[in-house]
Amino acid sequence: MPLKTIRNARLYRQIADQLHDLIEAGEFPPGSLLPPERELAQTLGVSRASVREALIALEVIGQVEVRVGHGVLVGPLVPRGERSILHAAAQQHPWSLDPELEQEFAAQSDEEIPPYSLLEARRLVEPEAAALAAANMTPAILAGIEEAYERHVADNNEEVDERHQGIPYTANHTGDRLFHVRIAQASGNPAYALLIRHILGHQYGVMFRRLQDLYLTTDMKTRSREQHLRILNALRQHDAERARRAMAVHLDDVITIFFDS
Repeated sequence: MPLKTIRNARLYRQIADQLHDLIEAGEFPPGSLLPPERELAQTLGVSRASVREALIALEVIGQVEVRVGHGVLVGPLVPRGERSILHAAAQQHPWSLDPELEQEFAAQSDEEIPPYSLLEARRLVEPEAAALAAANMTPAILAGIEEAYERHVADNNEEVDERHQGIPYTANHTGDRLFHVRIAQASGNPAYALLIRHILGHQYGVMFRRLQDLYLTTDMKTRSREQHLRILNALRQHDAERARRAMAVHLDDVITIFFDS
């Protein structure tokens, strides 16, 4: 049962599960050492960081013992059931809020992030997330991002129609935000996904909506749609650099319109 090259997102999960499968199949019996980190990384075609995270997960559930400078010792088989190694490890040691810091989170949990701060944080994170997403793109992931893009287009059309009819319309931009959230999720980096989900999972606050009312240009919806399409096309072509650049241009344009117009 040879090791197989890993080519998808959430590498650490796949590596941990694959190593456990090999241990279960007897390729690495109890008392033996797993191959060195560097060798595993080269064989699997991943970074040493991903390999190390997988090994730590295996150690958390008691399957291996990591001995720094000596290797990774395989222990007696620990059944994982039908779930992944990472899920089994998380069940043993849940990721919970530090009670000593809980008040720090609760104090500002319902406060709107100022619009410029929101956009500035997104500008730092989202271009890299888009680049990673392009490298990790699969048909299923792409379908979800395309669905979000179509929702964004439909939201814009609905707003235009209702304004033409004189119907009061409060822009929510759900499709726009969903497009960005799904790209962050596609990056394969859970930290990027968590950050973008948190700051875009909320409806835009009153400050952001007022900024839109005052400074959105008449052609912004068309520009936004075209910019999103450029990002989407780069993802379709697995072009990481183009996806990074297209996302940066899009967010720079929004910042310019809101704060430099």
